[in-house]
Amino acid sequence: MTTKANVAPAIKVEGLTKRYGRRTVVDDLSFTVRPGAVTGFFGPNGAGKTTAMKVIAGLSRPSAGEVSVQGVPVAARVPYAGRLGVHIEPCGAHPGRTARAHLRALALLAGLPRRRVAEVLELVELADVAGRRVGTFSLGMRQRLGLAAALLGDPEILVLDEPVNGLDPQGIRWLRKMLRDRVASGGTVLLSSHLLAEAAQTVDDVVVIDRGRLVHAGPIGAVESLEDVFLELTGGSER
Repeated sequence: MTTKANVAPAIKVEGLTKRYGRRTVVDDLSFTVRPGAVTGFFGPNGAGKTTAMKVIAGLSRPSAGEVSVQGVPVAARVPYAGRLGVHIEPCGAHPGRTARAHLRALALLAGLPRRRVAEVLELVELADVAGRRVGTFSLGMRQRLGLAAALLGDPEILVLDEPVNGLDPQGIRWLRKMLRDRVASGGTVLLSSHLLAEAAQTVDDVVVIDRGRLVHAGPIGAVESLEDVFLELTGGSER
């Protein structure tokens, strides 16, 4: 029988370093993401969050260190949409392509059934505008389209970089419920956000980095105010 004490991390980051020329963006970073939880990944602008998430997603190679997903090193992992869903930065859709066409192309590349496109469009509440060109979408609609792409494979783990950007209050509430529902069903989420008060309502665990280095990791229940802890640990500036 497996107990919580010996469950392997969903994501394990060990000594991760990423350099661009002489500039070190992520510096000897180590943390874990436990399965069945939402982990908030926080830090000031330029702290290295997006860079670290790109390495976790296999979109960038580390300069040093290792990242594993469900015990498998990212470098050796065969891409599989049912394991990891990723939304980092813009949705990536051509502005002249419809939302439906964009998702159908992604589903075809991933070997997923075409019916899954309609399912995720309903899930992210874009079904009524699926025939519109992405270039006509608002930022919030493009965010939802990016989330739809991440959800195509119904993945066990979601890696989401600033998923609330552009969402209105109703959209933020929808996202929170969707993520909590996935975790309740056994899923795992790693997300970054600058909306700390909102994130505090969503996350179970907290990882804070500053200048590419870990400054705090632990359960949200051990933090009285996520905003106060963030400001204290990072010097209170948005660098």
